[in-house]
Amino acid sequence: MTVFATDHEEVVFCHDRASGLRAIIAIYSTALGPSLGGTRFYPYETEADALADVLNLSRGMAYKNALAGLDHGGGKAVIWGDPTTDKTEALLRAYGRFVESLGGRYVTACDVGTYVQDMDVVARESRFVTGRSPSEGGAGDSSVLTAWGVFQGMRACAERQWGTASLAGRRVGIAGVGKVGRHLVDHLVDDGAEVVVTDVSAAAVAAVVAKHPRVGTVADADALVRAPLDVYAPCALGGALSDAVVDVLTAPVVCGAANNQLAHPGVEKILADRGVLYAPDYVVNSGGVIQVADEYRGYVPERAHAKATAIFETTRGIFAEAAQEGVPPAVAADRLAERRMAEVGRLRGILVPGRDH
Repeated sequence: MTVFATDHEEVVFCHDRASGLRAIIAIYSTALGPSLGGTRFYPYETEADALADVLNLSRGMAYKNALAGLDHGGGKAVIWGDPTTDKTEALLRAYGRFVESLGGRYVTACDVGTYVQDMDVVARESRFVTGRSPSEGGAGDSSVLTAWGVFQGMRACAERQWGTASLAGRRVGIAGVGKVGRHLVDHLVDDGAEVVVTDVSAAAVAAVVAKHPRVGTVADADALVRAPLDVYAPCALGGALSDAVVDVLTAPVVCGAANNQLAHPGVEKILADRGVLYAPDYVVNSGGVIQVADEYRGYVPERAHAKATAIFETTRGIFAEAAQEGVPPAVAADRLAERRMAEVGRLRGILVPGRDH
């Protein structure tokens, strides 16, 4: 796996032999406030793969939080292991103590392989946890709002590409119908889109088809990108947009929920050169972090939903900026995020008595 950047403030390796915990917490930036990002529990082949993933993901969170207008920097954590067999109360609580040891520089939440019930356990050892279950005072599953935000981003893509902010009559291919993808299917079907899906889990595909019998299926992601599509929506793990995929991609629009979709720097230019409109992943998939950030300050559902709905306007603005500057949308989004981190982060030089130390 390619590492996009290593200019991190802090990277912490966490090991608790008794519980089997092997985790890495990466803090990319605290320029806008405490770093915020989920905990991914995944069976990486090597520790190097786990490190590359957490470095890329934490950087992405910094940009995501900046463009979402949040007062949080970017951080992420990965737990190296199989969540179906290795996850235990002791392991999660050991992880919680490592999160607590950072003193609030990193606030954790759910990601691939972790759920609200897991955050409830982590929170028994740390104050710096969000994305908890409603029974524990949390907002619950953030994937619902993530899917809503991706749908808003996709509406902005449709407006840019076809002149109307609707997916009605468009053929949308979704790779990954797990936590987020299955909710995205609901919104697209309601909007009148033709939807085709694939997932490594046959059960996940079967659940979607059982709910929406008119949804089509293909064997795998490779078959999906080759199929005639109006929109390709990567909603599984990162690196979906490789050179090989872009070379055979039929869809003129790419907009999905997966993090770090670009397999390497430069893919955004290849997409642009081919005339493919790419909605930067960290822009459109920020609904989940908007929810957990709102929960961390005291959850107000209407406020969080309104902020996620505004992803439509944010995406529109990035497309306009890209057109004006003559750069791909991903470059325009990066510039806007970096500008906010620099301009707002600079204000920390103005010390406030009683609040700054």
